[in-house]
Amino acid sequence: MKHRVFRTGDLVWVAALALVTACQTIPRGHLDTTDPLVRQFSRLTTSSVSDAIDRVTGGRGFMDHAMRPLFPAKLCGRAVTVLAKPSSESEPPKMALELIDTETPGKVLVIVMEGPDGRDVAAFGGIMCTGAAARGFAGAVLDGGCRDVSEIQARKFPVFAMGIVPSNSLGRYVNVAKNQPVTCAGVVVHPGDIVLGDLDGVVVVPQAREAEILRVAQELEAREAATIQDVIRLKSIQQASQKNQRI
Repeated sequence: MKHRVFRTGDLVWVAALALVTACQTIPRGHLDTTDPLVRQFSRLTTSSVSDAIDRVTGGRGFMDHAMRPLFPAKLCGRAVTVLAKPSSESEPPKMALELIDTETPGKVLVIVMEGPDGRDVAAFGGIMCTGAAARGFAGAVLDGGCRDVSEIQARKFPVFAMGIVPSNSLGRYVNVAKNQPVTCAGVVVHPGDIVLGDLDGVVVVPQAREAEILRVAQELEAREAATIQDVIRLKSIQQASQKNQRI
């Protein structure tokens, strides 16, 4: 029996193919394929986009480290926003429900539960997930809690949240604004900004600079791929990083 001998280049491409295959199995929400920028950002990692935002804007584009996916998932789409504040009124999250029922497919629902107890109150759950999935949302990002995790996982609907709790919002929080700028997990989100989430976290691309950020992020991602190949070929991180100006 002949044994195939793999060259370094072969190993690079085998590893790349394995990575692509693994990424294809990660659940994603509905992607707005009519939006070329959303489509292109969806192919990138949050790490590359975060670095590009740093370079282009000089400001932070990544959310708090506590913003995590409920299960391994990726989302990318333009933001629609809801702000909720503490209240003893027993009223449903009317504005969030309105957005779910009326927005076009491909959107990311961003809900901020303002106040010290927001992370202990569920901003989103199984029923809202069912509606958002049916309407073709790309996912949800919650500066607050989330519940009904088993239902959400079963639907493979991407949700990123600051925590998992069994509570509901009735008598605790009410929606006070929709499609207005909000500060979500440390980052300002304007309606229409591109929101990208993966296993590393969530980044927000300011709409006014999105084309420039995309170009830089694509360049950084290409440099990273070249650096990885050179690390394997040269067996030196320092040489490869210096050559490609990427670490």
